[in-house]
Amino acid sequence: MMNISKKNIIEYANRYTSQYSEQGRLVEEEMKKLLQKQRYLTRKELIKIGHWKSPRPGRHYESEENDDLLVKEVTQFSFHTRSGIAQIKSLLILKGVSWPLASVILHFAFPTKYPIMDFRVVWSLGWQQPPSYNFRFWVMYCDRVSSISRKYNLPIRTVEKALWKYSKEHQKRRSA
Repeated sequence: MMNISKKNIIEYANRYTSQYSEQGRLVEEEMKKLLQKQRYLTRKELIKIGHWKSPRPGRHYESEENDDLLVKEVTQFSFHTRSGIAQIKSLLILKGVSWPLASVILHFAFPTKYPIMDFRVVWSLGWQQPPSYNFRFWVMYCDRVSSISRKYNLPIRTVEKALWKYSKEHQKRRSA
């Protein structure tokens, strides 16, 4: 578990940023800027965000099930509803979109409201990894990362990067 202080958050977030790929940074900036104006995703944009989060399940994001109309309507609904449960759960309709990827989509659309869910952040918070994610866990996760953000007057993404980087440097690898 990370010793959470403003100094530690800034230090680990800076280490994350110094090793962050230029391509990853550009995709993140592009999608956040796009989603401030365009309140939906196209199929192509969903695929780009999916590969940004995790390239392994790429064939799922690229599935023909995720046609342009479905992606646009689901993301448009998610970005316009005021119900938190509807925002995240509607995204799970899309092929290949799991809770972590749905969190990325919501973070890019609402960067001051939602963190990116990642098992590394869960570990750094000192929490047990749940067997599966659910809305209750999502709310608890968002509340905790947001409260750290408010306490230290730092962006949610800075907090999340620091927690991710701490885990990357300190969590023991699982043996195969």
